[in-house]
Amino acid sequence: MMYHLAELNIAEAKAPLDSPLLQGFVERIDEINALAESHEGFIWRLKDDSGNAMSIRPFDNPDMLINVSVWDSVESLKVFTYQTMHKELIRDRKKWFHHLKKAYYVLWWIPQGHTPTLEEAKIRLEHLQQHGATETAFDFKTVFEAPK
Repeated sequence: MMYHLAELNIAEAKAPLDSPLLQGFVERIDEINALAESHEGFIWRLKDDSGNAMSIRPFDNPDMLINVSVWDSVESLKVFTYQTMHKELIRDRKKWFHHLKKAYYVLWWIPQGHTPTLEEAKIRLEHLQQHGATETAFDFKTVFEAPK
């Protein structure tokens, strides 16, 4: 069986999406999503009817934004995250988002063809927050290889 890499990342907005404070982030979301979709190794991302996931709120906190995507490898996601324009959003995140004390992203392996659910993603993040990196849920610092 072949595996792909799923990821969830969350961010707690400091203000509503239509506020001047978040304007710089909101203005770039379509550009960054298009970049992801055209990037080598990209497979799928969660979208609502507007083409992004900004209206999807699976957490009790209404200011918590999410992104879920699937990639062919850890390396392809890592290159997209840290070696493309996406790194500009990471650099500026303190302007737009609160600092989260717990893990704010998680990686895990899924069977090729599987689409991760929001519930599955939340469970993986909670696992990482409670137990640290394991084969079940990990991060870029502690990567586990796909199951054999």
